[in-house]
Amino acid sequence: MNAPTAITHLVPEIRQRDVPQALIDALKARFGDNCSTAMVVREQHGRDESSFTSVPPPAAVVFAESTQDVADAVTLASRHDVPVIPFAVGSSLEGHLLAVQGGISIDVNRMNRVLAVQPEDLTVTVQPGVTRKQLNEAIRDTGLFFPIDPGADASIGGMAATRASGTNAVRYGTMRENVLALEVVTASGEVIRTGTRAKKSSAGYDLTRLFVGSEGTLGVITEVTLRIYPIPEAISAAVCSFPSIEAAVRATIQVIQLGVPIARVELIDHNTVRMVNAHSKLGLREEPMLLMEFHGSPAGVKEQAEIVQEIASEHGGQAFEWATTPEERTRLWTARHNSYFAAIQSRPGCRAISTDTCVPISRLADCLLDSVQEADASGIPYFLVGHVGDGNFHFGYLVNPDDDQERAVAEGLNEQLVARALSLGGTCTGEHGVGLHKMGFLVDEAGAGAVDMMRTIKRALDPKNIMNPGKIFSM
Repeated sequence: MNAPTAITHLVPEIRQRDVPQALIDALKARFGDNCSTAMVVREQHGRDESSFTSVPPPAAVVFAESTQDVADAVTLASRHDVPVIPFAVGSSLEGHLLAVQGGISIDVNRMNRVLAVQPEDLTVTVQPGVTRKQLNEAIRDTGLFFPIDPGADASIGGMAATRASGTNAVRYGTMRENVLALEVVTASGEVIRTGTRAKKSSAGYDLTRLFVGSEGTLGVITEVTLRIYPIPEAISAAVCSFPSIEAAVRATIQVIQLGVPIARVELIDHNTVRMVNAHSKLGLREEPMLLMEFHGSPAGVKEQAEIVQEIASEHGGQAFEWATTPEERTRLWTARHNSYFAAIQSRPGCRAISTDTCVPISRLADCLLDSVQEADASGIPYFLVGHVGDGNFHFGYLVNPDDDQERAVAEGLNEQLVARALSLGGTCTGEHGVGLHKMGFLVDEAGAGAVDMMRTIKRALDPKNIMNPGKIFSM
């Protein structure tokens, strides 16, 4: 693999640029108390949920409250050739928020208004600091909802920047399919708009798709227009235990290949079930398990569930537990969403090195089973969860952050897994993004020529390399 040694050892290459006092003074003059240089604030904005450690924090944090605030902060930073790192809730997993080249952090959490709801057009426009739960609460009375659910209560701006997806992607797609238009502050401080509320367009280059997934390296997203969907008339959730991971995966593949319009289908292995039981005080069978959800009319949901239950039974599935009330469904899905924290608590003081591969559904069993075998042989504690309906799954290797040997073993497992996924026609990251951790793998996946083209785009739009530098690829 081409993964840099620095990444293998979980210490990114740090090349701090000077942040002149003149810039700090200018930011304080423009933003007053909304610009902080307090160490505790800087440290909070200099870390995320990744396993990277020992990266210096940004030199200052600007709390933006409007698009103009973002534009002014970027303009000032550009004058001094100082990096800018967008920040929202800090839930990214691949080191996206780390100030590896120094600079300032622009916190958009206060830009948290739902700007416009167009229920007749099934669209909504929000500021980047709006979280997915806040959005769904705001539009609930319209009978509509936003389905993209990465697990964490992430910000919409961050979800667009990382091209997030999550548990509902098998039916509703990812952020790529659900972002219609953006407002973006460019590296020069200019405010541009991409896309419209129309469902389709053939007008020029697709700049919206360029910025969705750019991880803050091309500009700061300040508005997002999204597709929203009618809340299903009926929703039913179920869990089903299986004698093996292979049986659960084979059942999933059959469900998808038969075209059953299942809304969610999540795999958790027996390790994860045990951790979730301890964390959430549940009594689930400690065997590989599928968590499923069905959306539609009452008759349609019933038909889907019956088909899936029959398929699951053919593969040894048993102990179906149904949840039809909102409270019961919330209980089941809260346990799934808390699996990361349940795993962390299972080994106090550990850090999780997360994987994020995605493969064609027909190769899912091959990729997953070989990877489980390697993880079991390593002796490293781990948890396994997967949005297996679209071929995406995650190992979380639970390592002692002070044990270099454990960290090296976990990174080796990750490299083997990514190599396997790429050989099967898959990707090194299905939804978390490249950030720092996957930079070497991106070259393996896309090829040197494609990555050079990305660099050409970056240089054209950000000639000073100030927009979240050191992420996705090196310059």
